[in-house]
Amino acid sequence: MLPAVLAPMVQHPLSALSGTLRRGEQTKIVLPPVIGHRGAAGCAPENTLAGFRKAAALGCRWVEFDVRLTSDNQPVLLHDNRLERTTDGRGKANASSFAAIRRHDAGSWFHPSFAGERVPKLAEALALLVELGLGANVELKAARGRAAETGALVSSLLVSYWPDDPAQLLISSFQPGALAAARDHAPSIARGLLFHRLPKNWLRIAAKLGCATIHAEHQRLSPAVVSEIREAGYPLLAYTVNDRARAQTLLDWGVTSVFSDVPDRLQGLARGGGNCPVMMADRASAATPRQGSMW
Repeated sequence: MLPAVLAPMVQHPLSALSGTLRRGEQTKIVLPPVIGHRGAAGCAPENTLAGFRKAAALGCRWVEFDVRLTSDNQPVLLHDNRLERTTDGRGKANASSFAAIRRHDAGSWFHPSFAGERVPKLAEALALLVELGLGANVELKAARGRAAETGALVSSLLVSYWPDDPAQLLISSFQPGALAAARDHAPSIARGLLFHRLPKNWLRIAAKLGCATIHAEHQRLSPAVVSEIREAGYPLLAYTVNDRARAQTLLDWGVTSVFSDVPDRLQGLARGGGNCPVMMADRASAATPRQGSMW
């Protein structure tokens, strides 16, 4: 068990963890119990700068958001490949240029007070997150046939735009091809493998991709599944949890963090083990599964 206690951070969290990551070196990643989902998707339009500001105002220390490529290879923050649900535009993101997507309103659908909000570029989002002092879980979304391209472009930009120490940064995806490309182009950034339901060979897949965390749908978790992941040495992040009692149950089982659209409802929750643990991850590579629990 790692009895680490982390004091509240008043500066950007990257300032609390310094040093250069070298291949094969273990580096600390601080994961809070609650992570804002798509910013704070129940309180502001998802995957927008307004959503990140709202998440920070609600007390979040980390946010999760989705990134995909436009037709001219610009990484933008969008969950869906189609524009209809979260903008006033129509069509597919991967068939639209960044300039075309940028013309659309991405806030009015949520509430008139967010009128004029635009789909952000990844670089804009990262700059704001550094300003707000927020850690980031960047989920890679890729249209068919573009997983490797998406992983390579996004991870390379993260290396360029995020501060030198990536201790508050995590790349995740359902798509192994995207994670493999991220591993190859940005080995210093931790990777998380997403599942709807945990397959029997999850450990082999995670090890092959050099992943540091496992992410799973909370409704398909059980104490036995959580225990299996923990005993293999992987932190487990559960999505998407908007009920306070359910979130506390998951944390009591041993889940490391929950993603929530309404993080304000979950304020004050604590892990069953007590103090915030520090997750140690070999983020350069992982040729074989790790042994033993990290807690």
